[in-house]
Amino acid sequence: MIASSAITNELEKTVASIARPGKGILAADESTGTISKRFNALKIPCTEESRKAYRELLFTSPGIEQYISGIILFEETLYQKPEIANTFPELLLEKGIIPGVKVDKGLINIANSQSEKTTQGLDGLAERLETYKRSSTKFVKWREVFSISDLTPSRLAIQTNAENLARYAAICQEIGLVPIIEPEVLIDGNHTLIKSFEICEEVLHQVFHRLHLHKVVLEHIILKPSMVTPGKTCLSKTSPKEIAEATIQVLCRTVPCAVPSINFLSGGQSPEDATQNLNSMHRFRNVLPWNVSFSFSRALQEPCMKAWLGKTQNILTAQDAFIKRAKLNSLACLGEYDSTLES
Repeated sequence: MIASSAITNELEKTVASIARPGKGILAADESTGTISKRFNALKIPCTEESRKAYRELLFTSPGIEQYISGIILFEETLYQKPEIANTFPELLLEKGIIPGVKVDKGLINIANSQSEKTTQGLDGLAERLETYKRSSTKFVKWREVFSISDLTPSRLAIQTNAENLARYAAICQEIGLVPIIEPEVLIDGNHTLIKSFEICEEVLHQVFHRLHLHKVVLEHIILKPSMVTPGKTCLSKTSPKEIAEATIQVLCRTVPCAVPSINFLSGGQSPEDATQNLNSMHRFRNVLPWNVSFSFSRALQEPCMKAWLGKTQNILTAQDAFIKRAKLNSLACLGEYDSTLES
């Protein structure tokens, strides 16, 4: 099905609103299980009400719209009622921030693999997307993961997950929702920067091959990839400059210039490391063919959550911590971040 001019205009408008220099995406789409782990680690009670209160704290932080152009919501948040608006999407739109939602249904094992994962949720996706769109959602996100070890990722896992991302993206564009495509190469392991480079290159090559087969319009997607980093337990030290050089080289080899925006995930990096690595990409090469920005979750939220601790009296301090990280990442999108700003 060829998209109508109305849908094309809608997709173009959404992409243009998100892919603005100096602004990025807040990933606030943690599943109940994931946010429970983060709350439990800080002894914050995890209830529907506490999750709502925390996300409202984030979204109402003064000045958030200066640094954040889009926010990915979890489905639960999409239908909750904040204090100052009928819905969270309405609250965000009033600030000029584009609301999105995570639409995948989580990970399952790939049969006949080394316990590798694929993402479920394609069945009934079109119908769910129509529902989300009626709730003022403008874009959506789907994540596939790739683990690195001596035996993984296998060709089976790479091709299966690339196919899923392409099928999802095609369905989204047909309905008029911009797809965020998230092929996450996991940081877990002791693999080197060189090994990460090879896997990230192969994964992105296969993803764009499948996007082409499914006739996905590249001008109407947002790519959310991993930075090319060594594994968390790798003994070799790697500088931000080396990470930036490797990441940009992989992107130049695999991502067409037609893609309007690349918004990196932080993938287990510390807030400071994620910001510094993003900044180094812009310092490494002043002119890039894409808007290069962030779509961070923990790397934006961790200081805020630690400051809040579930207590009303800590809201302003927590919001200050969140806005500080948002501003520093905004500067990194322009190559203007300096580590001295952390203090």
